[in-house]
Amino acid sequence: LRPGRYEVSGNSLLGFLRDLRNGRQAPVKMVITKLRTKEDLARVAARLFECDSAAMMTLLNDGKALAPLGLDTNTAMTAVIPDTYFINWDTPPEKLFLKLAAQRENFWTADRKALAKALGLTTEQVYILASIIEEESNKNDEKPRIASVYINRLRKPMRLGADPTVKFALRDFTLRRIREKHIEGSAASPYNTYTHSGLPPGPICTPSAKTIDAVLHAERTDYLYFCARPDLSGYHNFAATGEEHLRNARAYQKALDSLLVK
Repeated sequence: LRPGRYEVSGNSLLGFLRDLRNGRQAPVKMVITKLRTKEDLARVAARLFECDSAAMMTLLNDGKALAPLGLDTNTAMTAVIPDTYFINWDTPPEKLFLKLAAQRENFWTADRKALAKALGLTTEQVYILASIIEEESNKNDEKPRIASVYINRLRKPMRLGADPTVKFALRDFTLRRIREKHIEGSAASPYNTYTHSGLPPGPICTPSAKTIDAVLHAERTDYLYFCARPDLSGYHNFAATGEEHLRNARAYQKALDSLLVK
C-alpha cells in the first residue's frame, strides 16, 4: 500500500482497493487567502499535509533552495498567490512550494509583467507594495488611488510611512493605532517604512489578485497622503500637500474623539 489520503466514497470495494494499490489519492483542498508570515504558511501546510511546520520553515529560510526560483528568504512569500490548490497529502515541502510557485508563473502573464515594467517595478516589488495596500484598506474601488500615493512617494523619493509595516516589524497585528513608541521600537527593522526608505525587503502579507491588479492599474494622481474619512466608512480622503493632509487628519481625529465621548 502507498501512504496517502484516500477517499472512501460510493464506489465499489474493488474500485477502492485499486485506488489503494495504484496510489490514486484524493487531493487535499488548500485554500490560501491572506497569510501574514512564513510561519502562517508553515502552520497551514502542517495542518493539511503530512509535512510538519518545522520542515516548511527550514525550506522558506533556505536561501540556496529558493535561489533557483529567483527568490530569497525575504521574497519567498511572493511566490504565494491566494487561490485554491489541490495537492496530494504526502507531498513534501519542496514539491508543495514548487506547486505554489507554478501558480505564480501562471498569474504573472505577459500583460501583467508589462504593466509592472511600465511602473518601473519588478513583479516582486509590485507584490510587496500590494501587500501593504492589502493591509491598509478592504475597499477594492479605492486601492488604485492608494497605490498612486505610494508610487508617488517612491518616485519623490519619500519614505512610505505605512503603518502596517510597523505592525509587521513588531509582529503585533493587534495594534489599532501606530504611535511614536511603536515606530521607535521597530526602528531597526528594514520593514519599518518610517525609518527606512523604499519598499520593505519582502511582503507583509499575501495580497489578493485584485490588490495586485490595483497596483498594476494605479491611478495617475499627485496625491502624497491619505487619511481615514471622518465618517468612519472605511474610505479615505487624499491630499497632495501636507497642509491639506493635516486638515483631513484633524477632522478624522475629531470624529474619533466624538465617538469616545459618546
